[in-house]
Amino acid sequence: MSFAAVTLRSALQHFKTVWLFTRSDYKTLLFPVITFALVLSPRRNPLALTQALCWVWFHLLQANVSNQTYSAHEDVMNKPWRPVPSGRISVRDCRALRWKLMVFCLGLSSLFSVNVLISSALLTVVEIVHDDFGLSHHPVFKNLCNVGGYATFEIGATLVLSGESYLDGTSTTALACSALVIFMTIHAQDFADAKGDRMSGRQTLPIVAPEGSRVYMLCVLPLLSLALSSIWSLGPLCSVIFVSIGFVVGLRCFLFRDEICDRSTYLLYNMWLLGAHLLPANARFRVLTW
Repeated sequence: MSFAAVTLRSALQHFKTVWLFTRSDYKTLLFPVITFALVLSPRRNPLALTQALCWVWFHLLQANVSNQTYSAHEDVMNKPWRPVPSGRISVRDCRALRWKLMVFCLGLSSLFSVNVLISSALLTVVEIVHDDFGLSHHPVFKNLCNVGGYATFEIGATLVLSGESYLDGTSTTALACSALVIFMTIHAQDFADAKGDRMSGRQTLPIVAPEGSRVYMLCVLPLLSLALSSIWSLGPLCSVIFVSIGFVVGLRCFLFRDEICDRSTYLLYNMWLLGAHLLPANARFRVLTW
């Protein structure tokens, strides 16, 4: 086999490995964050969008590598295709990659602005307390870490896309709404992973309160949908549609409880989450008044 062929094969293997690190978080994080930035940024040219996508993806890779350094034992059950449990990379090499990515992401952020650099540094702090200090094993602290992670991603992506050094009032309100949504609902991702989480000793809400957590989702998703519709002054039809989606997701979570159904419900939840990040468009463009 020629040197070029070996090099290409090796590059494709590495590309597949980094894609597998981030595979499960495109729908959960990358798409909502980029949607958030697109809705709120006054600048939407292709170069700026490409820069924002690169910034978010590299930081997502950093966060995933950090988290998966510690989650290999539960990933054997929940996500065996990930690079560590599938044997594509060792835990030792994963940890080394994590710190290299931290340095790279800080350097990348420094090319934009001080506040983007601060966002990157704060994300690293969130990863350390979530992964190294074990806050991921506590249901409330885990959600707080998720809030911090989403907030830093959204601030950084919006600043990179807009070319500004600060967020305006509408962006700040949208950030607060996003933080509330994440804190109150992001454990929707934990229902399908309960078996692996239980094996690892992680105390997620579906494990601590298996019945109460489903009743909670049934109630909180429609109520949050109604509150967000009011905050962003949606029109009657848009409000009905958004609240209905929240109700359907909550109802599915309550009624259908096996692992396969939980994964399907989580996909629908991500559609609802993406919609929640689209709502600030009504403050910018008045496009959801019908």
